Amino acid sequence: MNVKRILLILAVLLLLPFSLKVWGGDFGQAKSLFTDIKANRVGDILTVLIYEQAQASTKVEAKTEKSTKASVSGGPGIGSLGFIPLFGADGENSNTFDGKGENKRDGTLRAKMSVTVIEVRDNGDLIIEGSRTIGISGDRETLTLTGVVRQKDISPDNTIDSYLIADAEIHYTGKGNNNTASRPGFVTRLINWLF
Repeated sequence: MNVKRILLILAVLLLLPFSLKVWGGDFGQAKSLFTDIKANRVGDILTVLIYEQAQASTKVEAKTEKSTKASVSGGPGIGSLGFIPLFGADGENSNTFDGKGENKRDGTLRAKMSVTVIEVRDNGDLIIEGSRTIGISGDRETLTLTGVVRQKDISPDNTIDSYLIADAEIHYTGKGNNNTASRPGFVTRLINWLF
């Protein structure tokens, strides 16, 4: 009788989680024990690995050269035009332009943050949104991210690389003493705006 009682208690304990899911209305949506947990519904959390690197370079070089030379000369008139004196004119014009311009930009952003699924499209794509704020000694650094993710691009450990996010908007801003000190003063900004 003891063995039957132990088997009955064991069966109840094994079936209890399943019965709670059915009672809670989550029937049919439970994950298998053998599948990975990936974000696929509104409210799920997804980890984004941000590895953004941008490089741009432009170089312009122009060189022009123009030279003109004119010369006119004359002599005394002949016959009845003998009163015309000697005359002469000489002219030379030279124009040279040599211009060069170069512009280089290089930016790198590396971070890891979690975002929330805020909407699921009809085709199964996930719209994500999230922000992360770090405060250090009165300075606040904020990283915000929005975009669209395909479920098949999410790796088994529920992470995705930032370059796989469509319509991605990544903003990294800072407020505080360090940010204020690194900005030019008001007069400098006004002069730069005017000229």
